[in-house]
Amino acid sequence: MTEGLWVTLEGGDGSGKTTQARLLEQWLGDQGRTVLRTREPGGSEVGILIRDIVLHHRGEVAPRAEALLYAADRAHHVATVVRPALARGEVVIQDRYLDSSVAYQGAGRVLEAEEVRGLSLWATEGALPQLTVLLDLDPAAARLRLDAADKPFDRLEAEKEEFHSRVREAFLALAAAEPERFLVIDATLAPEQIAETIRVRVAELL
Repeated sequence: MTEGLWVTLEGGDGSGKTTQARLLEQWLGDQGRTVLRTREPGGSEVGILIRDIVLHHRGEVAPRAEALLYAADRAHHVATVVRPALARGEVVIQDRYLDSSVAYQGAGRVLEAEEVRGLSLWATEGALPQLTVLLDLDPAAARLRLDAADKPFDRLEAEKEEFHSRVREAFLALAAAEPERFLVIDATLAPEQIAETIRVRVAELL
């Protein structure tokens, strides 16, 4: 599919995805690689509008509508941002992809996981990253981190612990089903230790 390398970071809210994306971008830049950092939702102009709806809309969004909005963002994002960057030979580092939809809308919202996954695969013409880093963290520990950040919660961060427990179990099940694509890391480890583990796997792929 690509000439570049596509790495996605997954995990519950507060697991450290943003920190690891930044550290990986810095390391790749030092290696002389051109890097595109992006995220879902919100990695394009269309995505910014969708992000505001799914994460900050004050009213209720029906679970199936939420899943469709994420898929719409994903379709546009992959077509207009990810694929062109990969075709240019760049390394794409992306915060969340379809595995988040399977975990959050499938397990969290109790929709059919395979239907949610199928929707995203249809939207993106089957696009999958070469590497997905799953930062695994207990929801209680994640909540402590989010509380310490002292910022307003979005709609998903504000969900109850049972919701986030279902999400975590879904992520781990996805990783177990595709061990060749996933790298699962204990998110309680020191950030630099996590970063080094990610760098070793990325270096193998490069």
